[in-house]
Amino acid sequence: MATIYRLLTEDDTSAFCHKVSLALSQGWVLHGAPTMAFDAGRGVMRCAQAVTKEIAADYTPDMKLGQQ
Repeated sequence: MATIYRLLTEDDTSAFCHKVSLALSQGWVLHGAPTMAFDAGRGVMRCAQAVTKEIAADYTPDMKLGQQ
């Protein structure tokens, strides 16, 4: 059994909320609070949310985390 971690990022739009909602519906759990930062190069706010998930397999660096 392993705990895996992902950091979801997106511009501050509904796309970010949908990305996090999809992960939650797939069994991922929020880890900490979301964060926001201004991307001066693009002139937009960016959001990030860490999520974790317990899986039955051992972790390997080559696994595709979003498919777990």
